Amino acid sequence: MGLSLDYVARETGTNLWRNRLMTIAAVLTVAVSLSLVGSALLLKQGVSTATTRWKGGVQLAVFMQPQTPVDQTQTVAQQLGSLQEVKRVTYCDQTCSWNEFRTMFANQPDLVNSATAADLPPSFRVVARDANHVQQVGTAIRSDPGVRNVVYAKQSVDTLLRVTGIAQAVLYSVAVVLLAAAAVLILNAIRMAIFARRREVAVMKLVGATNWFIRVPYMLEGVIQGLAGGVVAAGVVAVVSFLLRYSVQHYDVTLFQSIVVSGRDLFLTEIFVVFMGAVVGAGGSALGVRRFLTA
Repeated sequence: MGLSLDYVARETGTNLWRNRLMTIAAVLTVAVSLSLVGSALLLKQGVSTATTRWKGGVQLAVFMQPQTPVDQTQTVAQQLGSLQEVKRVTYCDQTCSWNEFRTMFANQPDLVNSATAADLPPSFRVVARDANHVQQVGTAIRSDPGVRNVVYAKQSVDTLLRVTGIAQAVLYSVAVVLLAAAAVLILNAIRMAIFARRREVAVMKLVGATNWFIRVPYMLEGVIQGLAGGVVAAGVVAVVSFLLRYSVQHYDVTLFQSIVVSGRDLFLTEIFVVFMGAVVGAGGSALGVRRFLTA
């Protein structure tokens, strides 16, 4: 027995309307849980961007003047390499700094367009053998010709990563519980719908309807519920991102300036949230129809 689009659309719409209260509850639960997932992903991406400079265990950054002669840069490199307290040194030239700058401030296109690679200072990224030696290394190199500034931020970055890690774990935990609740709600709605029409389903099977012919409208119902929740969650995530960006731009909230994500990251997060909504809806509805159609 072949599937008709009219039949699928009519049956799906009828089921959604009959169980509208359960549908609304499932959509809202999916929306809340995926909003938390999306917010956690934005937080993770924002912190990852803000800490780009300190990846790889970098504890100290030595910024050079943009127009420092090559011989002075080599002198600083040799001095850093000769220090016993230094475990590893990485040089980031102006091209590297420019790429890093564009990544870190992708959410501020006006700032990126106002600068060029020549405006940015090259830098040395230093990993000390012992965290207690970081200050000593910075003092030894600070007064060298061509050195513009020495920045210590490893401890602050570690604290930021720990705090955001805990926040992410809490958000993910709550989101997983709510997603499970949403899947159960969808499963329940599908079971109620199919139970209410169990005689009709039995007749359809007697006249030769395949399980997939009966199953598709109910599964589509679950997918629509999940997608609707995902779309609402994507809207919430966009609003959260917009409010954060607006606060940073208009109220000078410097604390959050570096963790505002770019439009591309926001778009990818929204796509993921909508996709997860469809997966939860499909999974819940598939389990819901399984009991009645396995025989």
